[in-house]
Amino acid sequence: MDLTTIDHVLTSTRSVRKRLDLDRPVEPEIIQECLEIAIQAPTGSNQQGYHFVVVTDPEKRAAVAEHYRNAFMIYAGMRAASPHSYESDDPRAESAPQVASSAMYLADNMARVPALILPCIDGRVENSDSTLTQASLYGSILPATWSLMLALRARGLGSSWTTLHLMFEKEVAEILSIPDDVTQAALLPVAYFTGEDFKPARRIPARERTYWDTWGASEA
Repeated sequence: MDLTTIDHVLTSTRSVRKRLDLDRPVEPEIIQECLEIAIQAPTGSNQQGYHFVVVTDPEKRAAVAEHYRNAFMIYAGMRAASPHSYESDDPRAESAPQVASSAMYLADNMARVPALILPCIDGRVENSDSTLTQASLYGSILPATWSLMLALRARGLGSSWTTLHLMFEKEVAEILSIPDDVTQAALLPVAYFTGEDFKPARRIPARERTYWDTWGASEA
């Protein structure tokens, strides 16, 4: 097993927005190949209740994108009213302006992205009666969603994990005829990416958030 290649894919799979190639079509067979890889991810009790809605029809993409942009504007207004405050040496402070700019770009151009993929799961999270069942429901689709992003990345395609459209989940479900008893988990815009490669992002080191045996306790 080539750990160098695997580690590179894991550490350089970014949320791609401005570098999505909006003019190059994405072959359906590549998307399907990546989905077949993604479903090897674990599902609760091996129920395999996953579904994936791939949206390539221009009119439907535009309709979904309109709801996404409306949700983004609501979210942006909330962020402006209550902005995050970071210390100067916090890596999130450095990247915040770039993230905001690229997020706005994606909201403005979502309709132009060649393919939108909505990972879904059987069941409704609001019908879950405990943290356990909620975690099991999302835990049965989110691993496959991340695996999908990795498989796309390995084939020269970029994607971005978004969830803002869930402000209008019912409206999007109506556009795409998604049944009422199915939960949408995310919305991935998918396209080939421009440029050569990506590099690891600056993160708060895991060692600063890792506790051994007791919360707050560092390794002995």
